[in-house]
Amino acid sequence: MIPGYATPQATRDFLKKHQPLAHNQVGTTGLTVSQAGFGCYRISAGVTHHEKALHKALTGGINLIDTSANYADGGSETLVGQVLAKLIDSGDLARNEMAVVSKVGYLQGQNYALSEERRQAGRPFPELVEYGEGLEHCIHPEFLQDQLNRSLERLNLEALDFYLLHNPEYYLEWAAKKRKPLEPAREEYYRRIRAAFEYLEEEVARGRVRYYGISSNTFPTAADQPEFTCIQTIWEIAESLDSSHHFRLLQLPFNLMERGAVLEKNQPANVSVLEFAHQNELGVLVNRPLNAFYNNQLFRLAEVPAFELLPKDEIVRKIQYLSKSEKGLWMKLLPKIDIPPGLRIRIKEQMAIGDTLKHHWLNLGSYERWRQIKTGNLLPRIQGVMDFLRPHAEQNDDLSNWMVSHQEKIDAAFTAVAAIYAEEAAHKVDRIRQAMAAADRDWAEDGTLSQKALRAIRSTPGVTCTLIGMRREEYVSDVLGELERVYTQSDRLDSWQAMSAGVENLT
Repeated sequence: MIPGYATPQATRDFLKKHQPLAHNQVGTTGLTVSQAGFGCYRISAGVTHHEKALHKALTGGINLIDTSANYADGGSETLVGQVLAKLIDSGDLARNEMAVVSKVGYLQGQNYALSEERRQAGRPFPELVEYGEGLEHCIHPEFLQDQLNRSLERLNLEALDFYLLHNPEYYLEWAAKKRKPLEPAREEYYRRIRAAFEYLEEEVARGRVRYYGISSNTFPTAADQPEFTCIQTIWEIAESLDSSHHFRLLQLPFNLMERGAVLEKNQPANVSVLEFAHQNELGVLVNRPLNAFYNNQLFRLAEVPAFELLPKDEIVRKIQYLSKSEKGLWMKLLPKIDIPPGLRIRIKEQMAIGDTLKHHWLNLGSYERWRQIKTGNLLPRIQGVMDFLRPHAEQNDDLSNWMVSHQEKIDAAFTAVAAIYAEEAAHKVDRIRQAMAAADRDWAEDGTLSQKALRAIRSTPGVTCTLIGMRREEYVSDVLGELERVYTQSDRLDSWQAMSAGVENLT
């Protein structure tokens, strides 16, 4: 296990070595962190480009890592532990330079299976929120202890710098679905949070957690919404435990399209959650800076590649070429490979990408929807089969040649489909750029759209660090390039209000 934890002096010295990289102090903890952190959602052990990206980020000056027990079903924490161990062993990093954040609350995958086992054994986790099939939630101390043990083991760490309750508002959403009265539900909600805080203070005393906090998607929502989480109420809970409590960090969504963190005056003192955090010296991590939900649509706040739009019959032809290549694998190549019949059928099902595109390529709705389907479904299926076939291809020239040719057909078909939706997406990006330029002089300066989206957030008072999903090295370079630009945090309320007007009715 890697001993130690982040310290004020070491984190400060680390950022000095990487000047002029922009950084902030995390509230009253004394820790200094880069203004962008490595967000580990959709990051997992065993994925080479994820490992390379994390390595590049940490050696390039990023010194805050945000993960969670449920990211990649534990694989995210495992990767973080592996990369930290390598860099520390090599002398490239020291443990006390890195702020590591993890989160707890979800029961999915392995945790859901564990919950089922315990339920069948007659000892279910207490106060379990049975949210839906394959998804439960819990912040009871017994569950927190179990999860902290597992997270520290996967991370290979003796201590976490920050441990956050992960979306505890699942209880409120569950209560609303069950038509439970709102005020009693809220009383129970905050009682559960208080019990969790009491336990986390015990873990601070034990030395396994340095500070704790909450990650909630409902910090920025209107106060009259049933799932709203009030930071002032939570702060008062922490203060009632002990004036020297260790509640020091919150995490929330905030981006160019979702502006509630700065514009929604939802606290009892008529301030926003960011204003309250700033006034009370709480650290704030921002998530979803580049993935915005607006008017029931997902917007990716990044550049849209330029594609050549092909005639419809040419797109159909490229999809047909892909289907023919898939059929060649099934009919001609797989019968010559010594694998069980059931596995051959599974490969055929996984590689039926051409058939999927043939039926759905005109009905995907948007460029973002296409990206979601491609990265979340189609590419993992293809990669899994290709990884399986690669050892067989070493002894089979026909299969080896097919793999090269097939990849070309995949790229051609995917590019052709993407072009259909990219033009509209590019138009929306232009609208967003224009709105930013009109809203704030700093936001109008040079940079990619993703850099400007990060700039708008990090230049806003109350924000400590913005979490970016840097899954590839080029994403890391984009972030580091932005952090080398100097922008001060100043009152941006007028800018955010102007941004709202600039993108009104953008669909």
